[in-house]
Amino acid sequence: MKILFYDTKPYDRASFEKILDKYDGITVDFLKTDISSYTVNLSKGYDAVCVFVASEVNKNIIGKLAENGVKLILLRCAGYNNVDLAAAKEKGITVMHVPAYSPEAVAEHALALAFAVNRHIHKAYIKVRENNFSLVGLTGMNFHGKTAGIIGAGKIGSAMAEMCHGIGMKVICYDKGKAQGLDFAEYVSLDELFRRSDLISLHCPLVNDTYHIIDLEAIEKMKDGVILVNTSRGALISTEDLIKGIRMHKFSGVGLDVYEEEGENVFENREDDILETSVTARLLSFPNVIVTSHQGFLTGEALEAISITTLENARSFHEGRVIENNVV
Repeated sequence: MKILFYDTKPYDRASFEKILDKYDGITVDFLKTDISSYTVNLSKGYDAVCVFVASEVNKNIIGKLAENGVKLILLRCAGYNNVDLAAAKEKGITVMHVPAYSPEAVAEHALALAFAVNRHIHKAYIKVRENNFSLVGLTGMNFHGKTAGIIGAGKIGSAMAEMCHGIGMKVICYDKGKAQGLDFAEYVSLDELFRRSDLISLHCPLVNDTYHIIDLEAIEKMKDGVILVNTSRGALISTEDLIKGIRMHKFSGVGLDVYEEEGENVFENREDDILETSVTARLLSFPNVIVTSHQGFLTGEALEAISITTLENARSFHEGRVIENNVV
């Protein structure tokens, strides 16, 4: 089985090459470039392609993949909103993802963002490097005894809930189903979560029902001084409404590992480029906002789990015993 990897970073290649010798019959070629209408032709002669979270696999690209004989799209991530699933089904192409790799990795990053914006670590770091040891503007709040609102209590959300509970926070959750093992958590309506939470962390997939789940109406229902964290998908939050909320002094801090307009910024060094949108610049202009580069997943343990699951998906498909739970 031949697999072509698109948008490969050094850490991707290292983690996959480390275990490839355990998968007899599977050969992999790595490309630095992402899949596009220009690069999709490179897939000719391959049985599968492997893409990541920022790859746009639209109807036209899927049509070309089918023409080239590709039968499998491997996503080395959990999210799949970037793939036209209807087009893939129409062309008989199977799509498989990594539903869980290291929930703790993402949850720990979410909590790190919450701690950092709460205690102004980003500002303190810069001030001290300039020999400014003043504490003015660095006051935070105790998380202990406060209320954490978790939107989406799947594996990552549950891990975040447990961590918040572990530092003495009250935990409330909004989810269509109740996760097992969160006996300490209270399940509430979305409006009640907005009203009661001191920290709100997003851990739900991007679907029609969750698109812009955080808009101006939702923001106005939140407590003044709330902390908002998003490590899931950018479009869960309306960026324009978020900026309005920040200017209304609604948030004491905002931590974003994802945002709507990240697009070509994801995983790329663009320090010499002129950015096409001013949204990123506006977000970074606020002193109570921290933006990171979609790195919530980036731990050695998570990369290893992603590599293993992706290659297991490929092998199961090749051997005709597809892992149904991993089929999108």
